[in-house]
Amino acid sequence: MVKQLLRELLTVGTTTGVVLLTQDRPFPWSLWTAVLAALLLPVRLRWPWLASLICVPAVAGGLGWAPALVAQYRLGREEKSVPVQLLWVVLLTAASVLPAVLTETVPLGPLLLATAFSFGLSAAPTALGALVTTRKDLTQSLYETRRARAAELEALETSARAAERARIAREIHDAVGHHATLIAVESAALAATAPDDTVRATALRLRALAKESLSEMRTALGLLNSDTTYPSLQELVDRARVAGVSVTLTETGDGVTTPAVSRALFRVVQESLTNVTKHAPGAPVTVTVDRGSPLRVTVVNGPSDLPTQADGGGAGLHGLSERVRLVGGTLTTSYRADGGFSVTAVLPPGKPKANDQDSTFGGGARDPATA
Repeated sequence: MVKQLLRELLTVGTTTGVVLLTQDRPFPWSLWTAVLAALLLPVRLRWPWLASLICVPAVAGGLGWAPALVAQYRLGREEKSVPVQLLWVVLLTAASVLPAVLTETVPLGPLLLATAFSFGLSAAPTALGALVTTRKDLTQSLYETRRARAAELEALETSARAAERARIAREIHDAVGHHATLIAVESAALAATAPDDTVRATALRLRALAKESLSEMRTALGLLNSDTTYPSLQELVDRARVAGVSVTLTETGDGVTTPAVSRALFRVVQESLTNVTKHAPGAPVTVTVDRGSPLRVTVVNGPSDLPTQADGGGAGLHGLSERVRLVGGTLTTSYRADGGFSVTAVLPPGKPKANDQDSTFGGGARDPATA
């Protein structure tokens, strides 16, 4: 606002000064019409045609070319119609030539020369203003074209990634699903033929786990609806106890969480218990869940004196950290002074920041066996 005001003061002051410094005043009304045209130049910002109209008598008086140049430049910037622009150029040219024709005898040669000069003098700022506007429009059009092209390329890349993810999902489903199905079938067959009750119970449990793994894999790959029911934390802990893990579960608070946060909570406990069975077999585990705001879950295991499994590259915790981050939480892991290990996740109770679905390719559930 201040810059615009200073610019207008400079424009009006300069044009008025040029008018006042001109000594040749052909008509008695030449000076005041030119000064009036210079002082009223700010109206061109709202009505360019009005500023040009005010300059017509000033140009006819012979002193109005300074404000007329400014007015015509603005007219060229704002007026899109070339015939209208040409009309104002012709009008100013006529206003400049007619007084001389009507008051004195001018030879044809000088008259044509004066007409051409006046036409060029009024047409030049008009054309310059039109060119500036055209350049601005072309620049904006080029920017929009580049942005549209960038959006198109991004859409193509997204489509290509989606197609590749779908292909990988089908391959994973065909390969892993085949083996999981065989495990379920053979476990059922073992349960039907085994004479020992313990063996039958173990086989049935393996069959249930294989079917659940197959269902979760399909859900993670987007092959089933996203409303698959997860076991409760108590059921998860009970399964770990059956597998020989000494687990203590403590839950406090009654806060309500979103499905995405609930799945993240389930995966934190599941992955932590899986890591204990691999890296600290026989160690006692304490699972503490505070369903407050925010929700906090801590899984702590003590040291183990039994041999640990050396396979796995630790990708499980990286995937788990990404899953927690996608729902707006944080995951902290640390070694304890007694040789144990601690996993703490802080999860938000509100709306998640990511899509409310498991996604193997978007930081979702990883196979616990890779931990």
